[in-house]
Parts: sequence; C-alpha cells; structure tokens
Amino acid sequence: MAVATKRRLCVAGRSLDRIIRTAQASGYLKNLPDLVDFDTAMNLPRGEVLILATGGQGEPRAALSRIAEDTHQIALEAGDVVLFSSRQIPGNEIAIGRIQNRLAGRDITMVTDRQAEIHVSGHPGRPELEAMYDWLRPEILVPVHGELRHMREQARVGRTKGIPKAVVQQNGDLIRLAPGKPGKISEVRAGRLVLDGDILTPADGEAIVMRRRLAANGLVIVVLDGKGRVHVEGIGLPLDEDYDDFTAEAREDVAVALTKLKGGARHDREAVSEAARLAARRAAQRWSGKKPQVRVILPEP
Repeated sequence: MAVATKRRLCVAGRSLDRIIRTAQASGYLKNLPDLVDFDTAMNLPRGEVLILATGGQGEPRAALSRIAEDTHQIALEAGDVVLFSSRQIPGNEIAIGRIQNRLAGRDITMVTDRQAEIHVSGHPGRPELEAMYDWLRPEILVPVHGELRHMREQARVGRTKGIPKAVVQQNGDLIRLAPGKPGKISEVRAGRLVLDGDILTPADGEAIVMRRRLAANGLVIVVLDGKGRVHVEGIGLPLDEDYDDFTAEAREDVAVALTKLKGGARHDREAVSEAARLAARRAAQRWSGKKPQVRVILPEP
C-alpha cells in the first residue's frame, strides 16, 4: 500500500520490528520497501508517509497507545488518518475506546471495519488449518491457542482430516504424548503473577482475593473484651450519618447472639467467634446492603 500510494513506510512497534527481521532472515518479505526511521518520517510531508503501528487492541504500552498519549516519537496532527485494520477483540472495548477518544480529541480521523472493508486477519481459517494438516499428517494434535470452544473445534476438524489422536488441554494441564496413549496425566498451578509491593504473588492468591473483597464490601471488626462488652467498628461501609446507629445495633445483635449459645458452646472459642461474626455481618447487610468481611477478636484464654 505504501508503494501504491507513493508513500515512505515507517514501522512503529518492537514486535513488528522483530517479525520483519525474522521474516527477512528466513527469506520472506523480499519486496518490502526500505523503511524510514521516526525522525525521517516526521520530517516528510504528511501525505508522503505511511506508519504501520502496533496497538490496535488498546495495549497500554504499544506504539498506537503512546502515539495517542503524545508520548511517542511519532506525532499525529489534526487531519491525519488512523486505520484500525483489526476488529475489536471482546474485552478490549474500553481500552480501544480510550485510545480512540484521545485521537478524536485531537481531531484525528479514524476508520474502522464499520466504515470500510479494511479488516485484516492474521488468524488461519478452517481451509488453512486443513491444508496444514494435509501437509504435516501428524499423529497427535494438541491445540494451544484460543478459547476452550475454539480448541475443541480445532480438535474436531483435525480428526476429520485423519489425525488419529487429539488432546484438548487447559492452562496447568500436564500432558504426556508418549509412550502409550497421549493425554492429561496431572495438573500444575498456573495463572497470573502480580507484583505486590516487593513480592511476586499469584493473582488468585488468598491475599489478593481478600483485598478485592475488602475493596468491594468493606470490613467490620468485632472485639469481645472478656467483661461481657462488645465493641464494633466498620471500615469502608457507606453509612456516614447512620454509622453510630449501625454500630449500636450491631453490638446489640452480637450480644443477643452470644446469649443464645447453649451449654459448652458458650466456652467454645470457635462457636463464640462464628456467632459474633454472623450477627455483625447480618447487621451490616441490613444497614448497607453489603456483605463485609468480619473479623472477631476474642480475649486471650
């Protein structure tokens, strides 16, 4: 397209640079025109340059996102045109919309697959997959990309092309291909890690999950002081002027719940703690509609 429109081609994005280098080293992209760097591109007349950039799905550190934020060497001006040649992947709508709003705020024209037939797919369709299976004729097919429904469908297509064995797996599944029948033999922990302060921790670990719950519903602390008195404090509950009335009612509810314990349960720390926890949580739910985390502090035995 750059050659056809008499434009110089500039590539913005590390993954594109890597793909081009690898392709050319492997004997492909022989006719790719000479690329120009960012400084050269910015010194050319606006109508004489075409920029190929990463970030069409709203990736925060990709070239297009940084261009939209005006933190990239490539700078766009009012009247420039950005073509989004990929369809929105479900889940990326907000990130893509954020970039498009920034571009619109600078009077930059945008074209998507809704305005023109410009969608370009890098995903192989069924005919391409079937051709590859015919070329390779594998004994075993292990789909590894896409949603589970996509991988199951690919396994089905592979079987129709004569592949005798197919293993559909998910993240964390440990697969043995040979000897014997291929299939899942075990599971290992898998998932995202997050940097929490100075510690790498699983994104679905207890600490992170608890913080999400606290952020959504708040915290109630119940203290039993050993003299029959109950103290209640709420953190993060949207009560404001009703807060004192809530804590008073919660204290009363906890006291009543403790008097209802029978026999040995009155001296069972776990039974006492659970009765207090449930009473305080029910009170918080009545007053705020929230189901907060509740921590009960008992006197030392």
